[in-house]
Amino acid sequence: MNPNFPLYIVSKGRWESRLTSKALELMKTPYYIVIEEQEYAKYSEVIDKSKILVLDKKYQQEYDTFDSLGDSKSKGPGAARNFAWEHSISNGHKWHWVMDDNILSFRHSHNYERIKVLDGTLFRCMEDFVLRYTNIGMAGPNYKMFVPDRDKAPAFIMNTRIYSCNLIRNDLPFRWRGRYNEDTDLSLRILKSGLCTVQFNAFLQEKMATQKIGGGNTADFYAKEGTFPKSRMLVAMHPDVSELTYKFHRCHHYVNYKVFKQRLIRKKNIEIKSKYNFVLVDK
Repeated sequence: MNPNFPLYIVSKGRWESRLTSKALELMKTPYYIVIEEQEYAKYSEVIDKSKILVLDKKYQQEYDTFDSLGDSKSKGPGAARNFAWEHSISNGHKWHWVMDDNILSFRHSHNYERIKVLDGTLFRCMEDFVLRYTNIGMAGPNYKMFVPDRDKAPAFIMNTRIYSCNLIRNDLPFRWRGRYNEDTDLSLRILKSGLCTVQFNAFLQEKMATQKIGGGNTADFYAKEGTFPKSRMLVAMHPDVSELTYKFHRCHHYVNYKVFKQRLIRKKNIEIKSKYNFVLVDK
């Protein structure tokens, strides 16, 4: 199977590595890749031109960075993610996927194994799940490293952040913002609106660590300034549920997701008969 909704990879400076692109090619799953105009020649040498979308610069010009630095430094991937969102709407879709460009593979967690998936079925499964309910705003797979083979885990958990591979409902009144931590910010705004987020442990993404591969935000942000500015911005955005912490020899942010108690509301016309079905287990 393949997903019903379009997949977008947001990429910058990674035409050589193009990890997510390679993973989706192996899975024979259709996708678009959103790039900046000056890198078109490089990307078009290694990726089918029909899959390439050039970012409209107005999205960068109008992007809300949540600071006063303007164009003095990179604005991050949020503008390209907003472009993908609008592209999806313009093509009549009710949801869309948007992904980072450093995902090595996608996995299905089953019987204490994280099995590599070689087609688009896992995306379709996540889509079918969110379409059962009226009040999911965003969903996505957890990181492979957070669901070890040796540990039990519920098939999904609710009301937490969705990182790096996001299935987003198109009619939300929000858009990406912030020079950093735009995924945490969007997750929190969705949760504060009363909608749910769903993070799947049954389906996983094997993502490279943010600062382990060149391109993207590594060169623009983290190699130069570390993690303090991005953590500070998140706390400024959401001081009611977040705070600065220091661990693993660098600055981080801590977010209290326990305050969000909303539950899933199933659509009235949905009847689930199969015994092979996700059951919510509270952690």
